[in-house]
Amino acid sequence: MNEKQNKFYTSISEYYSNIFPYNPMQLQFVKNCVGNLSEKQILDIGCATGELAFNLASKNANVIGVDLNEDLLKQASGNSRLQPAELNRKMKFATPRFQIGDMLELETDFKPEQFDAVLCFGNTLVHLPTTLLIQQMLKGVNKVLKPGGLFLLQILNYDYILDEQISELPLIETVNIKFVRKYKFEKNSSLIKFQTDLHLKESGQIVTNETSLLALKSKELIDLLKNTGFKNVELFSNFKREKFGGRHLPLVLRCFK
Repeated sequence: MNEKQNKFYTSISEYYSNIFPYNPMQLQFVKNCVGNLSEKQILDIGCATGELAFNLASKNANVIGVDLNEDLLKQASGNSRLQPAELNRKMKFATPRFQIGDMLELETDFKPEQFDAVLCFGNTLVHLPTTLLIQQMLKGVNKVLKPGGLFLLQILNYDYILDEQISELPLIETVNIKFVRKYKFEKNSSLIKFQTDLHLKESGQIVTNETSLLALKSKELIDLLKNTGFKNVELFSNFKREKFGGRHLPLVLRCFK
């Protein structure tokens, strides 16, 4: 994550859970892919405010969540959105661990063959600006996975976004905020400008940001995975594991070491 990206996440960190609320289908997808989560060692890359990590831990998984943004991690570590009784109920079996971590330094931060599954959701991967860096990241994931371990990924479907030149993503709006997301395409570049306006309804303030994302198409992604030692790559259109292809925004992926 570069300085501009880090500034972006800091600026929205206080409202992150309103913008991107926890999706229970993520937990169900992991359970469907991994099976019994009890005592499984799971790494959550780009864990943000930690809701998925806490819900995995509630199934007795041993979870480490990493993110580069300190403001998001403070919320994850404090878990301030849960009341004590709810927290105790969720944490009956295990508590996730959160730490600052760079997805390009997995081999430095973790042991070889440490994890049963590595997760990377929330369009995190395409914050890396080149396919060479993505290849480096995938090599790290492969190293820290146990033999037969699972890599579970979610980004956006850039096949659809590029083919249709989708310039604006669906509006996110709650009682407190409105989040406008636009794409600006540049000729002869695989990078897309991601422009956002966060409208804070109570104060009337607008938080504006722009960062670059890599428009990684599905064939490129599959090739990168195969070149870094992954097999049985499956693509889905959502966390329900419905067929990939066509006019849909998510790209969800499962593959094995």
